[in-house]
Order: sequence, then C-alpha cells, then structure tokens
Amino acid sequence: MYNFLMTVHIGACLFLILVVLLQAGRGAGLAVFGGGGDAVFASPSGSSFLKQLTAGVAVTFAVTSLMLTLLQSRSGLRSVTSRTPVMPAPVSSAPAAPAQPAKK
Repeated sequence: MYNFLMTVHIGACLFLILVVLLQAGRGAGLAVFGGGGDAVFASPSGSSFLKQLTAGVAVTFAVTSLMLTLLQSRSGLRSVTSRTPVMPAPVSSAPAAPAQPAKK
C-alpha cells in the first residue's frame, strides 16, 4: 500500500509541475517594460480544462501526502528523540542545610 501511494504521489508531483508550467502566465513581469500588464490581468488566461486538471492533480497530491504521513507514523518507525535515552537528574546524597534565621 505504501509503495503504491508513493508511486501515485511522485507521479502526481511530476504531473502537477508539468501542468502548471503549461499554463500561460498572467503578465507579472510586464510592468518592467512600461506597464500594459493591467490588460493582461483583466482577461481570463488559460483554459477551463487546464484549471480543472490542475485542481484535480493538486487534490491528489494533497491527499496522497496526508495518507503517506498517516502510514509512515503507523509503520513503527520511531523518531530520533524517542531513541535517545533520558538521563536521570543527579541526586545529591547530602541533605540541604536548613536556612539560618537573620540576626538583628
């Protein structure tokens, strides 16, 4: 199950990168050339299909990330801090001296 989810996760990751790179930019860098980028922001860019595909692949990526996290935490692997032995606090063998009252 873990290997299957890892394969789907890596495939979704690579496919998400590809789909995002296929989409047209929104002209963020056009302000450097004297403006004109405002018209690009007002017009819809990209197709509805690419937007839906990106959303679907992003949901797949998020769900597989959560599932892999749950499977990893239940697989019996321990963290580094759980393997470190806890050192007991040093215990002094001599009792503490009682406090002396202040003399006037």
